[in-house]
Amino acid sequence: MRYKDDVVKSAEYMRMAIPLMAKQDAGFHPISYSIWYEFVSGINSGLKAAIDEITGKGNVLDDATATALFRKHIAEIDEQTAQRISSGFQQVLANVSQSTSEARDQTSRFSNSLEQWSVDVRESGTRSELAEGIAQLLGDTRDMHKAVVVLQDRLAESEHEIEMLRQEVHRARDEALADCLTGLANRRGFDLALAQCLAEAEQEGKVPSILITDIDHFKMVNDTYGHLFGDKVICAIAQILKQNIKGKDTAARYGGEEFVILLPDTPLQGALALAEFIRATIAGSRIKRVPDNVVVSNITVSLGVASYRKNESVSDFVGRADQALYESKRLGRNRVTSESSRV
Repeated sequence: MRYKDDVVKSAEYMRMAIPLMAKQDAGFHPISYSIWYEFVSGINSGLKAAIDEITGKGNVLDDATATALFRKHIAEIDEQTAQRISSGFQQVLANVSQSTSEARDQTSRFSNSLEQWSVDVRESGTRSELAEGIAQLLGDTRDMHKAVVVLQDRLAESEHEIEMLRQEVHRARDEALADCLTGLANRRGFDLALAQCLAEAEQEGKVPSILITDIDHFKMVNDTYGHLFGDKVICAIAQILKQNIKGKDTAARYGGEEFVILLPDTPLQGALALAEFIRATIAGSRIKRVPDNVVVSNITVSLGVASYRKNESVSDFVGRADQALYESKRLGRNRVTSESSRV
């Protein structure tokens, strides 16, 4: 159970939470109450830090912000925790299953030994009472062996169920890290991939690069052809990005009409070559509008490229690629700009 407070304590938290809720633009709904309950109770340090950062700048929480906080800090599965629990549960089950299997084999050997002993006793003419005692002991051992076999079968069934649950955890985690429109990684998924990439880069001496791309004049595309067509353009570009990454590369929808590609082991020149190929592919594409079969051929993107510098922060790394993107836009769009070519 997530909340263990008694009536008195929970009533106290309610009195503390309601005045804080009244200062926000979000409604008095369960989502809003949940985040402020956890805020005042102090059980969620990540949520508290996020709220303090927002309110510390003089901002208030609207419904969208409250929902985002709820999903990130309360409702959604934390990837590292889910993975740790899933792997740990799998390991415990494997150990128990192995131990039970070994116990069954040992009991079987013991049963065989006793049975042979019983035969030897009968053949040697030993008193009948001793033979009967051995027979009883052998019967008990057989019963124990049967019980262990049943336990093994039940554990096998449980192992299957836990594997299904583990797959469900992975599915939920993947959905939490994916953009629902394009199927690419979302901003959170990209942030996790980038953090892992930079940790490995420091250890293994790799040179990661980032491509940031933005659809040129996307507002005009929406205004001219409609938002449904705009979504189709976003999906088409996402598909091109997906087709041009491999291995541990990550393509993500960074927000709106902006995308990012993380290349964990690609120096600047290789990243520039890929960026130029993507730019040319998109510029040469034709997208058909379904209602009237009008073919739109003026969709282009601008790109900025940067390679990681040892010991720099994540924000500096991404920021240099972002500045290169804005340089591409300033110079006329439909082009690739490198961090090293900015003037």
